[in-house]
Amino acid sequence: MREIFCADDLGEFGLNAATSGSAFVEFDRVQKSYDGEVLVVKDLNLAMPKGEFLTMLGPSGSGKTTCLMMLAGFETATHGEIRLDGREINNIPPHKRGIGMVFQNYALFPHMTVAENLSFPLEVRKMGKSEREAKVKHALDMVQMGEFGNRRPAQLSGGQQQRVALARALVFDPELVLMDEPLGALDKQLREHMQYEIKALHDRLGITVVYVTHDQSEALTMSDRVAVFNDGVIQQLAPPEDLYERPDNSFVAQFIGENNKLTGKIIGRNNDKVQVSLADGSSIEALAVNCGGEGEETLMSIRPERVVLGDDTAQNATKAKVLELIYLGDHIRCRMNVHGNEDFIVKVANSAGHTHLKKGEETTISWLPEDCRALDI
Repeated sequence: MREIFCADDLGEFGLNAATSGSAFVEFDRVQKSYDGEVLVVKDLNLAMPKGEFLTMLGPSGSGKTTCLMMLAGFETATHGEIRLDGREINNIPPHKRGIGMVFQNYALFPHMTVAENLSFPLEVRKMGKSEREAKVKHALDMVQMGEFGNRRPAQLSGGQQQRVALARALVFDPELVLMDEPLGALDKQLREHMQYEIKALHDRLGITVVYVTHDQSEALTMSDRVAVFNDGVIQQLAPPEDLYERPDNSFVAQFIGENNKLTGKIIGRNNDKVQVSLADGSSIEALAVNCGGEGEETLMSIRPERVVLGDDTAQNATKAKVLELIYLGDHIRCRMNVHGNEDFIVKVANSAGHTHLKKGEETTISWLPEDCRALDI
């Protein structure tokens, strides 16, 4: 069972060395290979200020969990330096890094009560009994589990066990907490509730959090910034709003939120806009973000909620055929054929004048050039 506890004496590796304004967590040209040939993390450079909630987001095998494990000390970087509060920690064992850790499987000691689970890392620090009891009570109260101290993990629900795991990570007042898919075993409703609880704790305590997930909505909900990983490389590092509204490349556009794709060839450019010819001979205008020059192929990204119905005179107005309608209460999800793309999605607010759409009919849709981003193929 893997645990990270704060040693009583961190010596020269204590957490008070950083000068004002410096990064608290740093990855400097970090690489990781398990076989000496294939890099699962490629030349990672990342800096976090103290107090930030940063999420490492990406598909399975993208390198995000490996980065977390290197920061925790469970994996060793093949190349580069990892620094915590200005100190290089590559060769510091996990139990001397002063880091709290929360795992998806909770990693609670089944033979101990809840209070004993929380007390254990404090005993490792040789803390007195009365201080231990006060800290355990405070940590349990923080996660609304104050009445469960005498129960064993098997007597708790999944959500309650996760709260206990979170309390144990916080009980010794770490300045950095790492969370590895901590809500993955919970059902949807409880997972969403715990997202808000964890974020509220972060805001109240001011701790630094590095959070790993493959769930994009979780990342957008909780984070100050999100690092989107793919193939061992950070594709974009930005606040959630920037990732969704202004993706840098086609991978981020497809991975974050729902997205429509149209491909075409660039036939002209005017400042920050490009004119793109589609396969059916029509053309549309798009914002030039990460695309080549005239004659080159580009992929255009348009969010479903940015598409407008029924204005023949608008920019980028085009005909669309309704293929499917799904009623979702607050909006209607329309799947349409647009320029040969039969998976083009339009989200229509459930308001007067929009529910008349029928399967099989043609309508006009449009979008602003600023809402259509020309990206890499």
